[in-house]
Amino acid sequence: MDEIKKNGTGESPPSATGQEPDVISQELVDEVLRKVDKESTARKLVGTPWLIVYLIAVGFSVFQLYTAAFGLLPAQLQRSIHLAFAFVLVYLLFPSRASDTSNRLVWHNYLLAAFAGFVGLYMMLNYTRIMESGGDYATVDYIFAGFGILLTLEAARRVVGIPIVIIASFFLIYAYFGAYFPGFMNHRGYSLQRIASHMYLTTEGILGIPLGVSASFIFLFILFGAFGERSGLGQLFIDVANAIAGWASGGPAKVAVITSALEGTVSGSSVANTVQSGAFTIPMMKKLGYRPEFAAAVEASASTGGQIMPPVMGAAAFIMAEFLNMPYLEIAKAAAIPACLYFFGIFIEVHFEAKRCKLRGMSRAELPNFWAVMADRGHLFLPLIVIIGFLMHGFTPLYAALMAMVVCVAASAVRKSTRMSLRQIIDCLDYGARNALGVVVACATAGIIVGVVTLTGLGLKLANGLVDLAAGNLLLTLFFTMITSLILGMGAPTTANYIITSTIAAPALIMLNVHPLAAHLFVFYFGIIADLTPPVALAAFAGAGIAGADPMKTGFIATKLAIGAFLVPYIFVYNPTMLLINVSAWGMVQTLLTACIGMTGVGIAMIGYCLTGMKLHERAWFLFAGLMLIDPGTLTDIIGIGMLAAGLAYQWRKSRAEAAVSVLSVGN
Repeated sequence: MDEIKKNGTGESPPSATGQEPDVISQELVDEVLRKVDKESTARKLVGTPWLIVYLIAVGFSVFQLYTAAFGLLPAQLQRSIHLAFAFVLVYLLFPSRASDTSNRLVWHNYLLAAFAGFVGLYMMLNYTRIMESGGDYATVDYIFAGFGILLTLEAARRVVGIPIVIIASFFLIYAYFGAYFPGFMNHRGYSLQRIASHMYLTTEGILGIPLGVSASFIFLFILFGAFGERSGLGQLFIDVANAIAGWASGGPAKVAVITSALEGTVSGSSVANTVQSGAFTIPMMKKLGYRPEFAAAVEASASTGGQIMPPVMGAAAFIMAEFLNMPYLEIAKAAAIPACLYFFGIFIEVHFEAKRCKLRGMSRAELPNFWAVMADRGHLFLPLIVIIGFLMHGFTPLYAALMAMVVCVAASAVRKSTRMSLRQIIDCLDYGARNALGVVVACATAGIIVGVVTLTGLGLKLANGLVDLAAGNLLLTLFFTMITSLILGMGAPTTANYIITSTIAAPALIMLNVHPLAAHLFVFYFGIIADLTPPVALAAFAGAGIAGADPMKTGFIATKLAIGAFLVPYIFVYNPTMLLINVSAWGMVQTLLTACIGMTGVGIAMIGYCLTGMKLHERAWFLFAGLMLIDPGTLTDIIGIGMLAAGLAYQWRKSRAEAAVSVLSVGN
């Protein structure tokens, strides 16, 4: 998960006078991360141990860059080396207990890291023999395969957390004791040797597709994010958003939405995005009158949407491209309109909340000038343009990310203020490798789950069981799938969540004739939105920690703000034209335009205010009108427009009547 950039302001938390700072201190940001982010428990090494870890992390990034530039190794070799680097870094950086704050390495830490690295490299060191064995493995192969599984689970416990370890362990138990499971889950059971070899000596388990995508696409994009942050791209996003919307009604909240949407193009971490931009936007929102819970919820909901924002979506999107065997650009294109609707919905709700509370924006004097910002640092947008350009011209995401990094370094050198020194470039290699560890370990652990599914045929069984449970009803199947994704999201990171649900739930949707891309995006969306949904809502809790707000209230408000993420997936399942599938240019424009108008209606209903306050039946009217417009189709658009116009006319008359009453009462 992305670490948080240093803001360098040296400012303190709110003082005893109650004056709200413009930027939250780095110390408070770090404290929030420690509470909600498992990766923040990493040791803060100094001296020789720091140098050892630094060199290994830089070596990890150099290996990935070398293979990206000159050609990936055979799948087993690339993934084996990738996993070995991650193992060594995890066992050096992350203590066995979260309470261990010694920040020291002793002899057994080095011994465990070295052993883990050797186990990670076992496939590479014995590649030819294992490939030629035809499945007739030696006893030592089974032993090291067992160690590989245990070390993967322990690494996941240290970096990601215990829930995903419990899930993966349950699947391993299921593979062995399958004969004792009831109903459709029953199978004959497999020996420990068969399970171990399938999980570690083939490309069906730990070294499977999820880790393969991490070893190619994902790592490079995380590394690109590190270079982007170091070059000042994150600060550029904040300044541009302030220049665009900081002056408007409720400006800081709109800045949070725009900033998070932009940051989502280079980072796939909900929590990191929340604290990174929230350190700036949450104090500004509170300063202008937003409730702490609402301020935190705005930042959390907008930051969570970063994972669905093209051109660089969350890590799971790259795995989706591999699972569906389609170009990543097609995934990004399909996600474009839903992502726009998500952020537009939050923006609209923020706007009407500001109108309801009569909140002003910041003065122009407090804000940067857009053209001055672009003239000074606009060149830092070039890497994003390069990514989009290379993807549109048919290049692989791997090559696009590699070229974007080269352009990022070159673009930063244009101005002295943004230029990176050689040491800073090397620091980015270290920073990127550390940020990638959570994804690598999550992908490896999710590979265990996928391996059990392929070994036992559980995927098809669960898909049939889900369809039978819903009695073949698509809406019920979608609902059960949504609940599954949200529950898994409480304990598994987005990437692992998507891998699990795409393996066991997406096939059920496809069986009911849902378009495969729509089915996978459906589970992808709800895996992401789990970061906002109580009772476990990490992004909302992170925002609440910065704002000094109630975490549960923040989670519920964030869920309301993110209503688009709960509605849009159902709509694109029933009408995949929203995903630009078999749609003309005019159809695309019509879909986007009417859907944005529809999200306005939904946003009004969620806040309960347009020109004046609303009663429950008025909110229901606007909600239904909005849903009609979001659903692509001429008939539903006509119904929605008519209802929305009628609702606005009623609001206008009601506001005029209230204004007249107010004038009379003042006169009296």
